[in-house]
Amino acid sequence: MSHRLPEAFRLACLAASLFLPACAFSAENCADIKSLDTKGSEFQLFIENDIFAHTDRYYTNGIKFGIGVPGATLSEVFCNSAKLALAPFSNEADRLHFGWFVGQNLYTPKKITIDAPQPNDRPWAAWTYMGGVGQRVNEGGNKLDTVEIDVGMVGPPALGDQVQTTWHRLIGASKPQGWGNQIPAEPALLVSYVRKEKIQFGTEHFEVIPHAGVTLGNIFTLARAGGIARIGTHMTGFGPDSIEPGGAMLQNTRNAADPDSRNKFELYGFVGIDARLVGYNVFLEGPWFRDSPSVSKRNYVNDFKIGASMRYQWLRISLTHIRRSEEFYSAAGGGGSQRFDSLNVGFEF
Repeated sequence: MSHRLPEAFRLACLAASLFLPACAFSAENCADIKSLDTKGSEFQLFIENDIFAHTDRYYTNGIKFGIGVPGATLSEVFCNSAKLALAPFSNEADRLHFGWFVGQNLYTPKKITIDAPQPNDRPWAAWTYMGGVGQRVNEGGNKLDTVEIDVGMVGPPALGDQVQTTWHRLIGASKPQGWGNQIPAEPALLVSYVRKEKIQFGTEHFEVIPHAGVTLGNIFTLARAGGIARIGTHMTGFGPDSIEPGGAMLQNTRNAADPDSRNKFELYGFVGIDARLVGYNVFLEGPWFRDSPSVSKRNYVNDFKIGASMRYQWLRISLTHIRRSEEFYSAAGGGGSQRFDSLNVGFEF
């Protein structure tokens, strides 16, 4: 993979420039951040799986668990880094909010009961990570900026073999046989920025929310754009939360965006699309620094989404069905599109 090294070092340096400031500051350095929230927390759980599509292939499982906490609580841990990353996009007076999370993604070829290498299909791969998110919503409550920083491991240390094998044993599914052929171990760093904006059309029951963003690192390098249209009642926030980097909205950010219109009950349905120009995908091309099983990626990938979201007081549930276009091809042909479902459950306190 030596042909990737110059790009790897450039991207790593850029990502580090956003992440490293969090390692060297004190509370006094963050004193000029105004209006840090001092109350409001939450737990969030994301699960993505293709079980209802009756498949067990490609992006087969994702799980992410997060916590959002008051900004002042994390002022000595994360605020300078988030402030630096969000400064080009937001005003100093905008509210700053923080969240933390851990997660894991699993990827397999189409046939998981073959223990031999499958060079013409998607490589076995796993990624386990932890990270932080910083958010600001503008004074008008219609623009949201999110920066997310992820660090973790791909390859055997990500425990994909153990997690999938144990889960299949519990549910009585076929034992995955090919984890010995997964991509090799490598540390991972990812920095993502996403902007969302709400556009209303003279009614509180219908909104369009476009988004755009960029992700850099040795997991993904991509640019994205798209949006959702939603219809419902008492709608707050910027649409359903999602598992991808920058996709979740923190409770305090939600409250800041809708300080006067938050009802006990909220319900809406939505449709949307997310289009991505992909420069690099470790789960298809393998790590930067080591030889690895790999296939050729598609440079353009899109997700079509449809779903519904409901909130009652402190409990929020969203369910999304996603159809993803073909991500790769090989000498044996294309990988085919994929269908899977995404569940988000949030508890506010």
